[in-house]
Amino acid sequence: MRWQLSRRSTNVEDRRGMGVPKAGGVGCLGLVIIIVIAYLTGNNPLELLQQVGTDTSVSTQAPATAPGTAPDSGREFVEAILGSTEDVWTEIFAEAGRQYQIPILVLYRDAVSSACGFNSAAVGPFYCPPDRQVYLDPSFFQELSRRFGAPGDFANAYVIAHEVGHHVQNLLGISDRIQRLSRRASETEANRLSVLQELQADCFAGVWGNHAHKQNPNLLEAGDVEAGLNAAQAIGDDLIQKRSRGYVSPESFTHGSSEQRAYWLRRGLETGRVDACNTMESVIR
Repeated sequence: MRWQLSRRSTNVEDRRGMGVPKAGGVGCLGLVIIIVIAYLTGNNPLELLQQVGTDTSVSTQAPATAPGTAPDSGREFVEAILGSTEDVWTEIFAEAGRQYQIPILVLYRDAVSSACGFNSAAVGPFYCPPDRQVYLDPSFFQELSRRFGAPGDFANAYVIAHEVGHHVQNLLGISDRIQRLSRRASETEANRLSVLQELQADCFAGVWGNHAHKQNPNLLEAGDVEAGLNAAQAIGDDLIQKRSRGYVSPESFTHGSSEQRAYWLRRGLETGRVDACNTMESVIR
């Protein structure tokens, strides 16, 4: 993937210099205990850390690059892919007579606090609807390659485009409607709604890929689409469950099977149409 050809977004916020709040005398075990207590009590873990004397005052600026050192290619990649999604969705929204509102993408390391709460990098990349921001620990790309066997720039770009797809759902009001339905649903039905929402985000990622290639015919190289489809399959619920616990429980799926995820990504790539991504047509009117 020739991502270097894409325009760089200026909407990337780098919090990697902040790290996890440092606890004076609490230590790693104490930090874990505090996070667990916060989860059980519904409190903000950062507030609890402050109450036990921790120092959470850190700079919001990314660490300066030392003279003579190489630029952060990881950040440049993210800026390029986000810039491409901005160009694509701005065009698509404009054609529909709407204005696309560009999200902020937050880079972090290990853990991050957002309007959706305090999250560890273990949850993977995520989108937070209340603050309309995408959160990404770039180490996930290494995890995608090493643990899931899905390397490649386009595989990584698919991850970003998927989260931006959730932002598109938020702007279109789809996320709110799914949340309302989920609150009244059983756990199994709520999981099914989650799967439909995630598959639509996969399809929207494909729509981005289709339009990005049209905007820049030199962007994609041979094997890129296959790398993206491989990534979608690799993070299917069935494969993850099989790998982690040895059996599969379809009723507990929240993102979709490998086959489903690859199907909807391919559908978006082939059609380039938002209306082709109607995974939730039967539940949203």
